[in-house]
This record gives sequence, C-alpha cells and structure tokens, in this order.
Amino acid sequence: MSGKTQFDNIYLGLQPVPGRLRLVDSGIGWKATVGEKIFTIPVAEIRKLYWLRAARDYELRIKLRNDATVKFDGFHRNDFETLKEVSKSLFKIPLEMKELSLKGWNWGKTEFEGNHLTFNVQNKPMFEVPMSEVANTNLAGKNEVSLEFMSPEQSDRFGSKKKGFSGDELVEMRFYIPGTTAANPDEEKEDGTEGEKEDEEEVKNAVAVFYETVKAKADLGQVTGESIVLFQEILCLTPRGRYDMDMFPTFLRLRGKTYDYKIVYNNIIKLFLLPKPDDVHVMFVIGLDPPIRQGQTRYPFLVTQFVRDEEIDVLLNLDDETIEEKYEGKLSKKYEAPTYEVISTIFRVLTGRKVTVPGQYRSHHGMSAVKASMKANEGFLYPLEKCFMFIPKPPTFIPHSEVGSVTFSRVGSAASSSVRTFDIKFNMKSGADYQFSSINREEYASLEEFLKSKKIKTKSELGDEALTSYAGLDLSDSDDEDTSGGRKRARVSSPGAPGEEDEESPDEDFIAEESDSDIEEEYNENYAGSDAGSNDDEVVSDDMMEEVGKGKGSK
Repeated sequence: MSGKTQFDNIYLGLQPVPGRLRLVDSGIGWKATVGEKIFTIPVAEIRKLYWLRAARDYELRIKLRNDATVKFDGFHRNDFETLKEVSKSLFKIPLEMKELSLKGWNWGKTEFEGNHLTFNVQNKPMFEVPMSEVANTNLAGKNEVSLEFMSPEQSDRFGSKKKGFSGDELVEMRFYIPGTTAANPDEEKEDGTEGEKEDEEEVKNAVAVFYETVKAKADLGQVTGESIVLFQEILCLTPRGRYDMDMFPTFLRLRGKTYDYKIVYNNIIKLFLLPKPDDVHVMFVIGLDPPIRQGQTRYPFLVTQFVRDEEIDVLLNLDDETIEEKYEGKLSKKYEAPTYEVISTIFRVLTGRKVTVPGQYRSHHGMSAVKASMKANEGFLYPLEKCFMFIPKPPTFIPHSEVGSVTFSRVGSAASSSVRTFDIKFNMKSGADYQFSSINREEYASLEEFLKSKKIKTKSELGDEALTSYAGLDLSDSDDEDTSGGRKRARVSSPGAPGEEDEESPDEDFIAEESDSDIEEEYNENYAGSDAGSNDDEVVSDDMMEEVGKGKGSK
C-alpha cells in the first residue's frame, strides 16, 4: 500500500464546499477546492475510525482523543475497502462499520459524545445534533426542552454565500424527557454507604439535567474567549424579567432564570436610547433580526430600563493595545458613569450601530414622548426625527417613510368639555394602520405641528366630517409613491405576553437588508445615511447624552 492516499470531492462536516482529502502516515489533511482553507489531524490525535451511511453518500467519522468528532462526507460505497486498508497500514487503527437506526421512531435515548448530541434507537444512532449549531436552549414546558439552531445568517459555515442561502433549514427541535436521573451519573463512589446517600441527594429531574448539559455543551467552542464585561440583573421590560448580560467580542449572552439567549452582534440592527417622561428612568432599546423567541412568541425588540441617576463602576477585560487597534480608541479601559450611558456606549462600539436619541420634538410638558395606549397596553409614543417608536409593550416601530397619513380622532370642539383625550391613527402605505388612544388633549398641537414639519398628511375627524390638512406637505410627493422600490414595510411589533398568538408578532416585516436604507439615525439632523460601519468618533454627543440624562428640554 502506498504511503499516500487521496480522495476528491469530500466534504468536511457541514461545509458547503467540497475539497481534497489526503491520508499519509503522519495524519489526515483536507483542503477546500475554493479558497486556502486547510484542515489537518495528526495521527497521534486519532482514537477511532468509523464508516457509516450519510446524507452525502458515505461518511468517514473520526473520534479524537479529546472526545471531539470530525466528519468527512462524500465517499462512494467502493471506497470502503481502500479506506479499511489505509487506516490499518498507515494508522494501525481498524475502520469500524457503524449501523444506523432506520425504524423512524420518535422515542429513544440521548447521549452526548464530545461536541455532538446523539439520539439512539435500540442502541443504534438515528441522528446527531452538533452542539456548535445550537443558538439557544429553553425549558419549553414541564418536561420539554427546546433547541434553537443558528440560521444561515448566524452560522459561519456558509462563508460568503450565507446571504444567498435559499434552502430549507431546521430552526427548532424539542425533546420530551420525563422521569429522574442522577445528577452526576459518571461519578463512581469509593464508599458504598456514602455513595448511596449521595446518589439520593443527587437525583434530579432528567429534563433539568439534559437542559444544563445542553447549555454547557453548546458553549464549547463558542465561549472560548473571555468576557469583555458582565452586567448583572439588568431589568428588561420586554420580554419581562431580569437578565445577566455577558458581552463577548462578537456576541452577547443574555441569561435569565428561565431563558438563555446567545445574540450575535450582526443580528442587532437598531439601538435607541430614550428618556422616560417620569424624570427617573432611561430606556435602552435593542432591535433584533431575527428576533428572539419565548415559545411561540417572537421579540424583535429588547426594552431595558435603567435608573437615570444610577452609576456603575466597571473595568473592561481588554488591554490598551486591543482598545487602540481593534476598537480604534472608542472604548475606555474603565468607566465611572451612569449605567445607561456605559451600556449604550459599549453596545455602540461592539455592534457598530449608531444609537438613536430623541430629536427636536417636545411635548406640552417639555418631554420627548407622550403617554398613549395601544389596545390595552399603556406606554409612551416617541416622535423621532425619522420614525415613531412606541414602548415598552408591544415595542412598535413606525418609519416616517412608510406613513401615508395620520388621522386624529375625538379632537372636536363639541367634545372638548367632556373628553380630555384623543386618538391618533397611522395609516401606512402598505394598507395597515396602527392606532394609539388616551393621549392628553394638550398634546394635540405639538403632535400636529411635528407631523406638518415632517410633511406627513394629517386628518382630523369631527363627528361625521373629516378635515384634511396639507400644510407643509410637498404635493409633488404622492402618498401612493413606493419609496422602497416596489417593496413596502409596515412597523414591526413584538407581542406582549408569552401567551399571545404568533399572528400578533409579524416578525416577517423586520427586514435587515433594508433597515439601514429605510431608517436613518436620529441624533444628527444632517445625517445622510445610516452606515453601520461609520467611523464617526461620537455617535451620541455629550450634549445629547446630557439631554437624555436631563429628560427635559425647552419647549
């Protein structure tokens, strides 16, 4: 047998591009046909070799001494004899044939092997789940665990072609796991009596053990670097709860009592820093695409809340060289400032997204928002320079460019003596409409003036008649004009309670590719475009940060 054997059109794991596999006495090497990627395995690291059927013909599976598994797909049936002889002569390791279960049952036993979860039926593997592809895991029910997988946009295995991916992709899998199990089943007790006692103490629900194991395994290879900074007990209004926010160079971990999320910074498409009109709190809003999920409820926005006067003292886990070279000096080694200011600054630098703050609008009481209700939910409506934002529940994003007209209701003089509030309805160019009610009548003049300044057509309903105002409106701009090249978008809202139906959370409207072109940021009135990779030294100026901190401005 020759000292070198080569196979063409072989795939490494889930890679979409084939390559050339070469086996020599020193180990195994693979090189992609496109690019310069080379993958090698020294012979000293190889523990076992398996041959089995796979989706792409046949597979050579290599079990390493560190319990990791490497897969090569694309072999033909007649390659088995060649590989069997090569593995024996070069590596002194036999090639074992592994049978798969083809029964089609949906019940069996799970087993964690290195960086894979194996589902076995009658002691034969039916399918495997690579832990590196698990984005999130949650306790979906009393005895259920859900595994959410990375989308093609999140995963790096599609390389430069990930945006053009058009195939079907598994996004979620659920396991029903009843009964109990030992918390540490692999540990052996030296003393029999003490061992029985410890076994009794360590018996836990099988679903809890499985859930904790998935969380630990999914972090392998994903959280190998050290955290930059950890913010604890962050109050989140939507979805409701307190979360620890652990920030890494390319993603963050959001850890709560029930839910645990991994959010890649590329999935953060908008950031808002909005003062609450109570002079006490500031809300920091994070826009996501794709949204996170709790059961069937999707949340395209995270709404966090901070006490305005609360300060934090943090030290970033970064050296001075990394701050200057990688982050261009936009971060500081140490922060002693209000919490909302520190968090928004770090988010801005790590995500590369600009932070939207209130513009020139001031309400009757000098605030940057008006109190309003959307259906049964009370909140605040922020008229920003390029959009309207309603928070905290459900977070509703309405870009000016998509508004056809705005209708005011119950603002007539006949009702002025008995009605102290009015309603406002945004009629979108897409045909949808979003209505906000219970707005104080004192806010009517400032809202109408703001809409006219933005050249948005307004209507006032007075009983059976409607008055239309075209003041300040450029009549050359038709409200039927398609400002997005024939493709219109409505706002994106996040459902409130987890029990709401998914139909009320149209996450499909949240289109990341269009987000930068549709919604310019708010803190620069001469802003010409929202380039996420902008090299602006300061996105939120000191004056604007001070304005957010004050919460009030001159009328």
